[in-house]
Order: sequence, then C-alpha cells, then structure tokens
Amino acid sequence: MSRIGKSPVTIPSGVEVKVDGQVITVKGSLGVLTQEMDSCVTVVVEDGTATFSRESDAPAHRAKHGLYRSLFSNMVKGVSEGFKKEMEIVGVGYRATANGQKLELALGYSHPFVFELPKEIKVSAVSEKGKA
Repeated sequence: MSRIGKSPVTIPSGVEVKVDGQVITVKGSLGVLTQEMDSCVTVVVEDGTATFSRESDAPAHRAKHGLYRSLFSNMVKGVSEGFKKEMEIVGVGYRATANGQKLELALGYSHPFVFELPKEIKVSAVSEKGKA
C-alpha cells in the first residue's frame, strides 16, 4: 500500500467535504475547491477524517492513490488556513516592492521585473536593512 495514500487526512472544524461520485468538493472559510478523481481511487469521509483506497496494486493505481490523497490534503489546508511563502532577497541593489497587486523585483538587470498578481494573492514587501 502507498505510504502517502494510506495515511488518513484529518478534516478541521469549519471545513465541509462533499463527495459526489468521483468529484470531491472542499469548502472552508477561504473558498471552495473541487477535484475530480480517477475511478480507480475511492474516498470515504467519516468522523472528521478522509481515507483513500485503490482498486488494485497496479503501478498506475498506486501512484494515483498517493496523488489524490496529497491533492485532497492540500485542498483542505488551502481552504482552512491558506498557504504562505516567504522570500529573502540577498544582494547589493536587489530589492522588492509591492504596489497593490503588482510585485516589482530589481534583481541586477537593467530593468525591473513587474508581476501582475491575481486578486486572490496577497503580497507584502518588508525591508529589513542591516540584517545579517
């Protein structure tokens, strides 16, 4: 059995999981996510946990078993607490500035890189000069 796939996923309070055939819908305070699963993998939700199983030990089924369990776990985390990434920019003259939904990075080139961010993503740039 897949080591990742056999681990049950704990569903925190405030998160609602609905299984309709091969479609899983996860609803939480930060949004709603939906994932369609392959027919070789089944999920059972009871008592605040979700358990995944597969129909055979074929290599493709074993891979999908762990895949869908990981996708579901990430869906639960995404709708309940969200994801956060921190980046540290190290270098003379390197800087980052956040202007609304734009992230501007000066990384030593003759021009800055400007990224338009989707409205669902929040960005902030904190300057910590003198940090060693």
